Amino acid sequence: MISRVHSFVLRGIDAVACEIEVQLSDAEKPAQAIVGLPDAAVRESIRRVWAAIYNSGFPIPRAFATINLAPANVRKEGPVYDLPIALGVLLSGRTIRPPSGDGIRAVEDYLIAGEVALDGRLRPIRGVISLAQLAETQGKRGVIVPAANADEAAVVDGIEVLGASTLDEVVAMFNGNGVIEPHPPVDIESLTDVARPDVDFADVRGQEAAKRAITVAAAGGHNVLMIGPAGTGKTMMAKALPGILPPLSRAEVVEVTRIYSCAGQLGARGLIKAVRPVRAPHHTASAAAIIGGGTVPRPGDVSLAHRGVLFLDELPEFARNVLETLRQPLEDGCVTIARVHGSVRFPAKFMLVAAMNPTPGGGAADDEPSRSAMQRYLAKLSGPLVDRIDIHIEVPPVPFCQLKATRPGTDTESMRRSVLAARRLQAARQGPYTNAELSGPMLGRHAALDDAAIHLLGQAMTELGLSARAYDKVRRVGRTIADLDESAVVQTHHVAEAIQYRLLDRVR
Repeated sequence: MISRVHSFVLRGIDAVACEIEVQLSDAEKPAQAIVGLPDAAVRESIRRVWAAIYNSGFPIPRAFATINLAPANVRKEGPVYDLPIALGVLLSGRTIRPPSGDGIRAVEDYLIAGEVALDGRLRPIRGVISLAQLAETQGKRGVIVPAANADEAAVVDGIEVLGASTLDEVVAMFNGNGVIEPHPPVDIESLTDVARPDVDFADVRGQEAAKRAITVAAAGGHNVLMIGPAGTGKTMMAKALPGILPPLSRAEVVEVTRIYSCAGQLGARGLIKAVRPVRAPHHTASAAAIIGGGTVPRPGDVSLAHRGVLFLDELPEFARNVLETLRQPLEDGCVTIARVHGSVRFPAKFMLVAAMNPTPGGGAADDEPSRSAMQRYLAKLSGPLVDRIDIHIEVPPVPFCQLKATRPGTDTESMRRSVLAARRLQAARQGPYTNAELSGPMLGRHAALDDAAIHLLGQAMTELGLSARAYDKVRRVGRTIADLDESAVVQTHHVAEAIQYRLLDRVR
């Protein structure tokens, strides 16, 4: 008898349907063979599965077992096939009986995945959200996954999620001798409502001009580079930034959690990512770690920062080739990694927040030698990369009178209110696009400049030598500043402020 159990193959963060076929044939000496491009972890699953079947009290097949993972031309990886292989073997051996009667679930109605321990316990796996989305697309009744993965799968609407703890539970359910209650849907809205920032902008003394620039950046989704000596609050402000961004929508929660699930970074409890992610790789990180890659492509920090913040401290200390690889995700909002067997696309739509000292020593450029050192230090950043950063701001040393002041400055809550109001205007005007995402034609429609503003921008183009990309960046930032002022038209003072945020165009 040939049995069939449906599961999935993870390619990048996308799930591809996989059918596990099991045939038991008479043989003098029992043996097993697994085919369909399995990796070492899949080939080793035979030993785990047979031990789990035995230790769960089910009869071991005295036959030659052929296990086929289809499609045969797609490589299969990891322990996700343990549970479907075990169920396929028990189906072929008639330990699991065909459904007979109302209310008894059928194996073919579910997508099934999970790692099986030697004693039959089910351990969590990667990519469960992608599995659930595939089940919803295929019109399946639901998914059967380890109990630790049930929360992840339950964020996908329209399917039944059965979280099982042991192989015996699943077999009993299919035989009508037990019940696995469907996992309740996850209340994503309540999770996002309770999220609170770790750092408040009120904790940052002084730096009101920098706080204003960060408010503009958050309101329009703009990338920002902070330049200032050590100890001026750059890192604190980067950590506080997520607190003024809008909460994740339900679709964004699913999107972000899906990436972390496929990367195996949700932890043993499979916690939902209900807050905007913040990634802060060290400047010694490789291009593969930041962009993604490997023999089997995995998402890097730019994808793990999707819908959140990527913070690069000491920007010029990153390797030049690493910084140049950021140009594609900054422009396209995704990363494409090509390998011999095909290419994988990872989402990477994030806010880049970078910080750097004016000089390698960390001090201010306040004399001629240090200004020369600053020019050499800035030369580590290529023009095309700097062009892709919308806002460049100076973060000067904080005077003593501001450090000892008892009255706090601008706080997170007031900045957040301004950002949310500006985002609501953008949503009403241009739908899901932030101002930073406006294309050329959309800029013409939604970021109209008055005559005086056009004249000022023309002067800045000539005097500062702005590139065409920088020209559009100024218009986008000007549109955001106008939104903070609740102005329908981008006026002269909006453009003037946006030009002031092109610091590196003036000093390079």
